[in-house]
Amino acid sequence: MKYDFTSILDRHGKDAMAIDGVDRMSGFDSNALKDGCDVIPMWVADMNFPTCPTIPEAMIERAKHPAYGYFFPREEYFDAIIKWHETRNGVTGLTKECIGYENGVLGGVISALNVFCSKGDNVLIHSPTYIGFTGCLSNNGYNMIHSPLIQDENGVWRMDFADMEQKIVEKKIHAAVFCSPHNPCGRVWERWEVEQFMELCKKHDVMVVSDEIWSDILLNGHKHIPPQSVSEDARNRTVAVYAPSKTFNLAGLVGSYHIIYNKYIRERVEKESSLPHYNDMNVISMHALIGAYKPEGYEWTDELCQVLSGNVDYACKYIAEHFEGVKVSKPEGTYMLFVDCAEWCEKHGNTIEDVEHAVWSVGVAVQDGRMFHGPCHLRINLALPLSRVKEAFDRLDKYVFNA
Repeated sequence: MKYDFTSILDRHGKDAMAIDGVDRMSGFDSNALKDGCDVIPMWVADMNFPTCPTIPEAMIERAKHPAYGYFFPREEYFDAIIKWHETRNGVTGLTKECIGYENGVLGGVISALNVFCSKGDNVLIHSPTYIGFTGCLSNNGYNMIHSPLIQDENGVWRMDFADMEQKIVEKKIHAAVFCSPHNPCGRVWERWEVEQFMELCKKHDVMVVSDEIWSDILLNGHKHIPPQSVSEDARNRTVAVYAPSKTFNLAGLVGSYHIIYNKYIRERVEKESSLPHYNDMNVISMHALIGAYKPEGYEWTDELCQVLSGNVDYACKYIAEHFEGVKVSKPEGTYMLFVDCAEWCEKHGNTIEDVEHAVWSVGVAVQDGRMFHGPCHLRINLALPLSRVKEAFDRLDKYVFNA
């Protein structure tokens, strides 16, 4: 490979939440690890790979100029976004006017909901549910109405369209948050699924906020279908939010954006986003996006998806072959596993807290899946060198699931 996805990146002392903040996890004590076990960060959703080299190059080049005052976004910024979506997602007709800056995807979600809803309104969302949605919707006075995803005969997570329609009608829902690829389940929705979802929203006049922050991280040949692309109606009733942060590990820089084709909605969302007077682009993060969306960024992303596909394949195969009673639906996108330990816990008389403490005691820092509405689940980040993934699963085998 052209880029480095095998070196173990030392992030200690570099302000990394995944490393320096691990002791803030409830119940985790890095000073009480088993002998010979270091911390393997597999919790917060960032990556333990060095990013695409054109990103620091672009930031450093701009930082050399010793003035960082007020600025206007470059045309190059908008051109880079338009080309990225055209090339990777087949998007046509995207113009500069449709693109707007957001400090974060969750802020963009709330700005859109504030346009579509009144405080106290019901909002449709799938469960399991990303913890960020739970926090921001609750904090802003919206009632989440969960429509549980269901697993088919092959263990693939599917939307329950009958359940969604029933809840839309009974709960008088007129806004939905859509997540593709889905976090935490890792589904990359097929075209027919996106079309059926958007037709349901059209039928009942439900406006859609689509979180597509994971849309570049596609595994084993899966393809992202932007909801705005499936029909003219979908194009006009959807606010889509994106960021280079998940793709290139830039969350610490801050810098997301929305795509809104409907002029009326776009102007209302832009007004809503402007109200706090701090939803403003950072000059360095602007150059980071330009650096990310250079030709090298396309190559780097393709190699990243190849590496992550291998990591996911390894982890899912290992679980199936070694951890009896532990189940996982193989993700099609993202780099997170959502692992169901219910059967294993029942068989061994353990709780999910017992499993978590056993996992943490050997330095495998994973997340409690209950935060994502998984009753007996672990959420495991696989965005690190395969050697570390293998070491983590070896420890889980020896000290946890087959101890």
